[in-house]
Amino acid sequence: MSVQIAPNPFEMFKTQVRLGGEKLGLSPDLLAIIETPERALEVSIPVRMDDGHIEVFRGYRVQHSSVRGPCKGGIRYHPAVTVDEVKALAGWMTLKCAVVDIPFGGGKGGVVCDPMKLSEGELERLTRRYTAMILPLIGPTRDIPAPDVNTSAKIMNWFMDTATALRGEPMYAIVTGKDVAVGGARGRREATGRGVMIITQEVLARLGKKLEGITVAIQGFGNVGSVAALLLHKAGAKVVGVADISGGLYNPNGLNIPELAEYVTRSPKRVIAGYTAPGVSPIPGEEVLTLDVDVLIPAALEGQITEQNADRIKAKVIVEGANGPTTPEADVILEERGRLVVPDILANAGGVVVSYFEWVQNLQYFSWDEEETNARLAQIMRRAFQAVWTMAQEKKVSLRIAAQMLALSRVAEAIRLRGIFP
Repeated sequence: MSVQIAPNPFEMFKTQVRLGGEKLGLSPDLLAIIETPERALEVSIPVRMDDGHIEVFRGYRVQHSSVRGPCKGGIRYHPAVTVDEVKALAGWMTLKCAVVDIPFGGGKGGVVCDPMKLSEGELERLTRRYTAMILPLIGPTRDIPAPDVNTSAKIMNWFMDTATALRGEPMYAIVTGKDVAVGGARGRREATGRGVMIITQEVLARLGKKLEGITVAIQGFGNVGSVAALLLHKAGAKVVGVADISGGLYNPNGLNIPELAEYVTRSPKRVIAGYTAPGVSPIPGEEVLTLDVDVLIPAALEGQITEQNADRIKAKVIVEGANGPTTPEADVILEERGRLVVPDILANAGGVVVSYFEWVQNLQYFSWDEEETNARLAQIMRRAFQAVWTMAQEKKVSLRIAAQMLALSRVAEAIRLRGIFP
């Protein structure tokens, strides 16, 4: 029995940069700068646990590029966090910000832990100590963290409060994704999932289809997957399959997404396990990826679609709600089989777009209403999709390569204009 080795996400990122860079004709020197993070910090985080003993956690903050603006990117809490994963995620953030043309570079953070096994007090102490440990690197004009996997508005509130206490001045703009009462943007929580829905609508429109009546499968039912599912359901799409860490659910006639989302909200571990309804069958989580549907939305973790399962994917359109869910080897297989993949750096950029809105509002001590936020988000996402679609048609490349080419050209231009110090 062969053992499947998980793909290295940083190697995936570098491969993607090289492919896009070669298409653009970028020099090896430029590509070497773009694929290499500016800084990578590893910290130890001692935390007093509820029983009194001290446990030391490991954390990271990577600043990939600041050539187009302050670094921007989330913080994830997960047992499988590695420095290479965080480097890759920071790199993808650089490209993501460039493809939607907002003035940020890429950053990312992570702590190796299982938040499900931590009490709220332990989680707060972990967050506040991690904040203190990376504080020398971050700031409203340097590097602005945000929520990611297993982190939330509550954690961002603690992060901001700790930075405020240690710096001795209000630090609302040091982090985004906060609750509205402490400087958060209205619509930020839903922004990534809303962006996925908008991009799904845009790609289907180019194929002469509408959301009404299409079938969808979604891997991941956290913040991104659940919001995308709710908005697609509301728009008339039929979400027939969903999965999370606890397993999968399938109903060929469509799941009752509002009811399922409400169930997950009440679930102690916020998972879909245990949900029952007429016509709903439990399935292994990985089977959601290979359901016979019109649209597949991988919205879990990276490296989910690989050369081992790519040839079994039946969806004609794949919209990447997660970061790096498809390996380069799988990309080749999907393209050969005529599958249209909307890449992560475009499809899930809604979160960083509204994080940008939140940051701007914090700096100006000003707030927008949710309708304005959603309208501005839709405008930016549609404009970015059109630019990527046009480049793909003109250059006769995949949407992923087109998005990378567009992003890399903007990053490379900033490097050329700024020059190399000294």
